[in-house]
Amino acid sequence: MISEEKYKQYFNNLLQGKKGVCLQVLGDLLEEDKQIKEIYEDLFRRSLYGVGELWELNKISVATEHMATAITENMMITLQPRIFGTERSGKKAVIACVANEYHQVGAKMIADMFEMHGWDGYFIGANTPAKELLRFIEETQPDVTGLSLSIYFNMNVLHETLQHIRKEFPLMPVLVGGQAFRWGGKEVIAAYENVHLLETLDALESFILRHNRNQD
Repeated sequence: MISEEKYKQYFNNLLQGKKGVCLQVLGDLLEEDKQIKEIYEDLFRRSLYGVGELWELNKISVATEHMATAITENMMITLQPRIFGTERSGKKAVIACVANEYHQVGAKMIADMFEMHGWDGYFIGANTPAKELLRFIEETQPDVTGLSLSIYFNMNVLHETLQHIRKEFPLMPVLVGGQAFRWGGKEVIAAYENVHLLETLDALESFILRHNRNQD
């Protein structure tokens, strides 16, 4: 587990835009043999949730929120050589943010988690229209599709996207997650079979491992 001291050092410097200090903290954690999943969950995800809460309370500007997001994405890039060194399993996951969703870091983390377990994690970006998502799924034929939702008021967009996916791909597992579900929306998920709400990276990893075992 990442210490509270390390987290606060990272978070405070993230808010100030001090990329060098943030990178140093990340390096220290890697020297301590912290797992990437742990860094993603307890450092990146937690800090961005904290940034979002400060913005909602009007304690920081949207510019600061965007800066913190950009720094986090840069931190994630430095970890890519570790993530893509895993032997490939031949399995594929398509990960997207639904239409009108522009917060994409969480979805990138999900794609990276699949990559760490040997899957090909196709992250196709923010604000993905349902029509384009369906086309990409048809082209790639993934084992799993994942959808990210950060804004609760976009829950209707998720609902419509799930309807389209279920019509075209009735049996494919679909994963959903994101900060929006802190405020509700679980009833939307309950209306669909084989659609799973995963609220932590631990839950995602359990799903991946279970899916790997079932396919062996």
